[in-house]
Order: sequence, then C-alpha cells, then structure tokens
Amino acid sequence: MEPDSTKVPMTQLTSLVGPTVLGDHGDVATIREQHRQRRIRKLLAVLSLVFVWVVWRRIAHETLLPLPHVSGTLGRYLPALFLVGLLALILGAQFVGGGASPHILFRPGDIDVGLDDVVGIDSTKHEVVKTLNLFLGYKRFGELGGLPRRGVLFEGPPGTGKTYLAKAMAREADVPFLFVSATSFQSHFYGMTGRKIHSFFRVLRSYAKSEGGAIGYIDELDAIGSARSGMGGTRGEGLAGVVNTLLTEMQSFDQPTRSSRLVRRVAVEPLNRYLPPSMRIPPRSVAVPNVLVVAATNRADSLDPALLRPGRFDRSIHFPLPSRSARGEIARYYLSRVACDESMDLSDAADRVAGMTAGYSPVAISHIINTALPLALMRGRTGLTLQDLTEAKVEFETGEKDTATVYTDEERRRVAFHEAGHATVAYFLGEGRRLDVLSIVKRRDSLGMLAHSDAEERFTRTKSECEVLLRIAMGGRASERLFFGEVSSGPAGDLVGATRIAAQMVGAYGFGSSLVSLAAEELQPFSGGLVSSVLGDRQMRADVRRLLDNAYSDAEAVLRRHSAVVAALATALAERRELIGSEIIQAIEAVAGTDKGKAEANRTLDLLLHVTSS
Repeated sequence: MEPDSTKVPMTQLTSLVGPTVLGDHGDVATIREQHRQRRIRKLLAVLSLVFVWVVWRRIAHETLLPLPHVSGTLGRYLPALFLVGLLALILGAQFVGGGASPHILFRPGDIDVGLDDVVGIDSTKHEVVKTLNLFLGYKRFGELGGLPRRGVLFEGPPGTGKTYLAKAMAREADVPFLFVSATSFQSHFYGMTGRKIHSFFRVLRSYAKSEGGAIGYIDELDAIGSARSGMGGTRGEGLAGVVNTLLTEMQSFDQPTRSSRLVRRVAVEPLNRYLPPSMRIPPRSVAVPNVLVVAATNRADSLDPALLRPGRFDRSIHFPLPSRSARGEIARYYLSRVACDESMDLSDAADRVAGMTAGYSPVAISHIINTALPLALMRGRTGLTLQDLTEAKVEFETGEKDTATVYTDEERRRVAFHEAGHATVAYFLGEGRRLDVLSIVKRRDSLGMLAHSDAEERFTRTKSECEVLLRIAMGGRASERLFFGEVSSGPAGDLVGATRIAAQMVGAYGFGSSLVSLAAEELQPFSGGLVSSVLGDRQMRADVRRLLDNAYSDAEAVLRRHSAVVAALATALAERRELIGSEIIQAIEAVAGTDKGKAEANRTLDLLLHVTSS
C-alpha cells in the first residue's frame, strides 16, 4: 500500500530538510517526553510506597528506620568494613553478571519483516524455506530417520540481506529470535568470552524447550570463529579456547540436562550398582530441543574448518549481489513504500534504478531511494521523480554538492569544456553506454563529472569496449588542448583512471603483447599490486603507453570533427551547471542532428580510427 503523504502538512515535510534544527517539534523530542512521563510515573509509584511506609510507622509510633546499635571495636571499623564489602560486591557483580548471555530477544510480534518482504533473492529464499520447513517439521523428519539441521551459515557481501532474511525466518516460524553480535561475546576478562557463549546456548535451549523451537542468530561469526593457529589462521593459542567452546556448544543439543544428570548421579547410578543388569533402571531419553543456529559472515574463508564440518554450520547459503532483474524487484519494492510523484511510472523507475545500480547491494539501493526523497522535498514536491533518483545515486557515489565553491569565469568555462569533451566522446563512441549526469558542480576533489554506465548489465568486456573507456577518459584532456591550446591539472584524475584500465588490459586481460598475467602476483605476500607490476615491466609499460596515446589521438579526432557539439554542450553546461539524462542527449542532438546522422558520423569515425590505430 502506497503511503498517503497528504495526511502530513507540507510544512512539516519540508522541515525535514530545512536549515533549522527541528528542536521541540521533532519526533525525538516526542519520544523523549513519553519516556520522561513514564519515569515520572514510576518515581511517583515508588514515592507512594515510601509515603505509605512512613505513615504506617508514624501511626504505630515506631522508629522510621530501626538500626542495630553497634559499639566498641566493631563500631570503629564498621565504615571500613562496609566499604570493603561494597567493593567486593561490585567486583563480584562484574564476574557474575559478565558471563550472562548478551543476546537481544525478539518475539515474533516484535519483527515486522516477513518472507514476502524479502525480494530479489528467490533462489536464496527458496533454500531458506527448505531449511525452515525442516526446522518446523523436525519430529516428522526425525521419524524418517533424518538428523535435524543445527547450524546454517549465511555468507555474502555486506548489505545483501542476511540479517533481514534471518528475522523473516523467525517471524514465519513464530518462535523466539535471539540476536547477538559475535563481538558482544568478547571480554577482557580471561575465560569470560567462553562463559558468555555457554550462557547464550543455554538460554537458546531453554527457549526452544518452552516455546517448541527457537532460532539463534550470530552476526559476524568470524569475530569469534576465525581459524586457529596451525589451521590456516594467525590467531594466538590463547583465543583457541573460544573456538573450542563454540564447537562444543554446537554439539551440546542432544546432551542430558543438568537436572537429569543430577538425578542420575545421586539416585539412579548408586541404585544400579546393587541391581542385576536385568533390573537396572534405564536412563531417560534426552528431549532434544528444536534449535536452529544461523550465523552470518562476509569472510567465510577465514572461519575455522571445524566449524563447517557436518553437525555444525554444515549448510552454507550464499547471498550474492543482486542481478539486474533482482535489482528491479528490490527497487520496485522500496519505491512502493515511499511517496512517488504522479508523473513517474513505478515500473519504469524501478528499471532505471536497476540499470544504474550495477554491483549495488539491496541496502545500497534502499539508501539511494531514501536519499532521493529529501531531494524531492527540497524542490517542494511530496513525491520523488527519476531526476531525484539519479541525483541521489550520483551523491551516493561522489558525495554531496559543494555549493559554496565559486569558480572564476575562466575556470568555469574550462571545466565546462573539459566535461563536454568527455560527454561528446561517450556519445559518439560509447555504443551501449548511457549518459546519466553531466555536471560542473564541485563534489569532494572533483571539479566536475560525467556519470555514464552500461545500458545493459555486462559481466565481461572486449578489448574494443575497454578502448572506448580509455577514449572517454581522454576526452577531457583532448578538449582542453583543442579549445584552450594547453592542458591544466584537471585531467590528472582522468589519467590515473585510464592508466589503471590500461594496466588491467595489459597485465590481467591479455590485451597487450604478452599473455602473462601479473594479476597472479597479487595472490602472493608483499606484492606491489597489478598497476605497479605492469608499470615495472619495460614491455608492458610500453604497451600501456601505446594504449593511452592511441586513446588520446582517437578522442582528439572525435572532438575535432564535432567541435560544434562540444561548444554547444559546454555552453549549456556553463549556464545550467548540471545536465541529467535526456537533457544531455537533447543538447547534443540539437547540434549533431538525428540518430541517423549519428550513425553516419560513427561509420566515418570508425574508418578514421581504424586508419589511426593501424
């Protein structure tokens, strides 16, 4: 259901992005006031009890607080003894309470996430549903002779929905969900980390027995489960006990309880000593709690191998970065939960977001949509548009606009021609590329930018496609030399990016004069990196230089042929400071003509570039 933004006055919505601090009108102040009133009510309740006690003692004509009379030597040392006892109590409380389980308990009603809210990871969700069904039907599965699945490992990049899906599992299973971060187990007191782990599993078993099942979730498992010394890890032997404790607890679900062990030791075993084998009391069957432990990490390769063997975290479910279609589903889900402008088609917007967020995690996509909403509010709208989404994506990657920086007229013109050179080369040579944002607004260390992306999601690149990226990178430098006669320090960042691409082409992709891959050296310790390895080799350095020189010559040839397009685009950019999407294409085609004219120009340029390269 789409939110109804009309219920909230526009003044309150725009105040969220206003320059003034909300103060007493914010939500935080409201919640703070609610908590203050609750504390007052609790205080009044305690004072009422004290008042009743005082009145009752007065009516009975008794001393309000009778104290024993202490005299002699004990009376002189009583204050010191009191302080020593208080100090011992404080230190003892740290050891007694320090071993408590650090988990946070979520009841099913506390979780507002269900499996229907998990989108874009259908195959992963299907595997989770199978695991969940085995958890829910553990008795029927046991009758078939199957062993319950105790541990499941969620592994994948950050922000891919591991915790999100684990909560949805607990909500669907209608069981308690015990969330704990692995770092909260750690303690500076020796042995206390193991005690916390033991307490967590004890509480988990207790909830499972009383509720019919429980799910425990350990986030960032690698904090306590990294490989021990001698098993591919580098951790000290003093911390190996933490992993040992975790391994032991994962095998403790089918062990007898304390009470049953006590009864067996005190009553059953002494009695069986005097009984013949045929009359001995058999041990009680152990009621195995229905427990599922889910652990999450983005460093599965660093875990101790013993944790991943059968019977422990023996099922690994991978959470990949979403594909384009998955990103479209995720974007559509989050867009349906925020206020959108009536002019924006939801499906088209979701497809646009999916196209410009290649390599993004679901959390990053959600962040972009959440960032776009304040941008819409600042423009006086109650719903976001495609322009807001595009700007939010650029802001996420390059930082916020630095509106305080003011260029001189000469520098403003130079930056505009520089960025127009990038855009012109990308338009005429970047077949299959989409021009997203062209800007001369300062962001971080960048005076301007051209944001361009693949029109369709690509997993590989050909040599010619890599060469196009080099030509686009050289477009700014070529434009400055063509229109100003000399080059400024502005293209320095472009040269860094182009050199990295060329080094990858030569040293990793085999696009140079040698098929040797220097990327293999990065797997070795003390490696200086691919770029330094490539530039340190005389022949490969020459290949890199040749690629960069050819890319510059090609970019300059494009700009000379379409100098009118560069000038018109730079003029529009200098006036408006920023062009987005279709605005870039309109400014170019107003001079370059139709798509047919572009195709003819491309054929001519292909012939020219072929002659130049040869």
